[in-house]
Amino acid sequence: TCNLTGWWENDLGSKMQVFRVDNDGTFSGEYHTAVSSTVKPIQPSPLTGSQHLDEDGQCTFGFTVNWKKFSDSTAVFVGQCFSGNDGKEVLHTSWLLREKVGSEPDDWRATR
Repeated sequence: TCNLTGWWENDLGSKMQVFRVDNDGTFSGEYHTAVSSTVKPIQPSPLTGSQHLDEDGQCTFGFTVNWKKFSDSTAVFVGQCFSGNDGKEVLHTSWLLREKVGSEPDDWRATR
């Protein structure tokens, strides 16, 4: 089965650490992004999520990252864990990032 606990790294050099996955699939951790559009120094950010526990081990999951330590934005990620023939686990994810904007007319540019 796919175990999200531990360190993961993406193609851009960002890393996340999942501390542990509870029996109901909930988890927490920290996200260490390697990319940012803010001028403030990047800092590790808390994440919370939920994993769908499947018997075949190729689970789906989702988590939220609050960049509150250096940015006024929040990101959500959804994905699936795949266990390859070599036993290596790989995560495939998609994400949305919501930045804070100053007014409702600017809402159109707030989500990436």
